[in-house]
Amino acid sequence: MSNNQSIDALVTGGKATSGPPLGPALGPLGVNIMDVINKINESTKNFNGMKIPITVNIDPDTKKWDVVVGIPSTSALILKEAGIKKGTNSPKEKWVADINFEQIIKISEVKMNSSYGKTLKKVSKEIIGTCLSAGVKVNGKTPKEIIKEIDKGVWDNKF
Repeated sequence: MSNNQSIDALVTGGKATSGPPLGPALGPLGVNIMDVINKINESTKNFNGMKIPITVNIDPDTKKWDVVVGIPSTSALILKEAGIKKGTNSPKEKWVADINFEQIIKISEVKMNSSYGKTLKKVSKEIIGTCLSAGVKVNGKTPKEIIKEIDKGVWDNKF
C-alpha cells in the first residue's frame, strides 16, 4: 500500500456500523463499506461492548484495505472483568466491585506490549493502580494493600 489513507476511529467492539464515523469517512474512498464494517466487527468481537480504537488503512488506487485493531483502555478491561458499566465516582472511598488476582494477570497480559512496564509484575502494578481510581478491589483488598503485598513478594508465584 503506497499512498495510504488512514481512518482512525473508536468503535464499540463487535458493533461497528456504517453510520458515522466510519461510513461517511469510507464512502468517498470507494471501498465496500459493509466489507470493512464486517471485518472490524469480526476483529473486535472478543471486546464485545467495549470501546476499541481501530485504524482502517486504504490504498485509494487499488482500493485494498486492512484493519488494525488497538487495545482497549485499562479501565475498560477492568470494568469488563468486574462485570460493571462504570467505576466509582469517589475513588478510595466507595468500592464498586472486586476482581481476583488472576483477572489482574489476564489484563496485564493484554496490556503488556502497550505498557511502559517491562515485566508482568510491573504491568500488574499499573493495572492495580487503575483499579484504585475505578473503585475496584482485588481479592477483597484495596489496591494499595495488594501493591504492598506484591512489593513484599506475596504474589511472586503468579508472575
